[in-house]
Amino acid sequence: MSEFNGSAVSMSDTNYGAYVGLDVHKDSISVAVASPGRGEPEQRGEIANKPKTIARLAERLCAEFGGQCLLFCYEAGPCGFTIHRQLSDLGFECQVIAPSRIPKQAGDRIKTDRRDASKLARYLRSGDLTAVWVPDLDQEAIRDLCRARCDMKQQELKARQQLSAFVLRHGHHWGKTRWTKMHYNWLESLGFNHPLQHTVLQDYVDAVKAAGRRVSELTQQIDEALQHWSLAPVVYSLMALRGVDQLSAVVLLSELGDIRRFASPKQLMSYLGLVPSEHSSGGRRYQGAITRTGNGHARRILVESAWCYRFQARQTMHLKRKASKASETAMATAWRAQKRLCTRYRRLIEAGKNQKVVCVAIARELIAYVWEVVCSELDTLPTTA
Repeated sequence: MSEFNGSAVSMSDTNYGAYVGLDVHKDSISVAVASPGRGEPEQRGEIANKPKTIARLAERLCAEFGGQCLLFCYEAGPCGFTIHRQLSDLGFECQVIAPSRIPKQAGDRIKTDRRDASKLARYLRSGDLTAVWVPDLDQEAIRDLCRARCDMKQQELKARQQLSAFVLRHGHHWGKTRWTKMHYNWLESLGFNHPLQHTVLQDYVDAVKAAGRRVSELTQQIDEALQHWSLAPVVYSLMALRGVDQLSAVVLLSELGDIRRFASPKQLMSYLGLVPSEHSSGGRRYQGAITRTGNGHARRILVESAWCYRFQARQTMHLKRKASKASETAMATAWRAQKRLCTRYRRLIEAGKNQKVVCVAIARELIAYVWEVVCSELDTLPTTA
């Protein structure tokens, strides 16, 4: 759940009565409270991770600090945004913190739940924490659907690999296009020396077919959900970009959310981990591989889309059909992106760069055009979207 928005939590606009750090686990929550000033946070024990106990804690702290505004925080993790939404519904402010951006002391060798809660409260008070972007319920539902399809696709690929390895292990190899009806007929007609091996083959084939059906069903559900999604017009405009189909556009929007929270494309590139790592000191400057921080799902989609720019820039019938519902502004941006990125891909290859490195470089620039299209389209949507 690494969806930080690239800025530290600002405390300058609001005077809070207390800063509450929550170290959240599936069964328990350790609580620490830091009062304004420079004093050490106070431990408030451990409570059960249940809505009733969380509500009682918030009410008790509110009464203790005379009804002043309280600020809660906890790390992003497997427990999701449930606590954030509950506290927000109760009228309290809550931040979900990016774990990778929490300051760490080199000499600190002791880690406990109580210490983690105190650390959160202390850094929340000092403004040294970075909050993640919290999606609304519709956005999170679409994102969960896309991630479920990704998981099923990985299972399908694994099942196919296991079936191919089993067949090859027994001296059979298919040299044509695989996973077609002809390929399945060939698989089911294979002969083996032992009856049990026929049973194993059929189980592998059934597993591949079952995984394929799950992928198809989830893809269909994404298509149906898109018809009722408020960001559907933005999805159609993103499809004007070369290499971005409907599924890729849905994944990008569901993972990135409101891209307007990034002030510039450079911030978005950094968020997606597409910028080079750097270690510089004195007169020495070294840049390494990309950082790979932030949202890996969106980064993977961008790198896959970037492969399409290895061809010449042209307006094919496929691109025109794909962009049939896109706005004129999005189509103009997509054509500028295609001319720029196709030329850059060719020049980098001619310069002797590795093809994978070139593809990542193209993906880094592609996100700038995605940012431009999404920002322009979001400005035209109704405010309720």
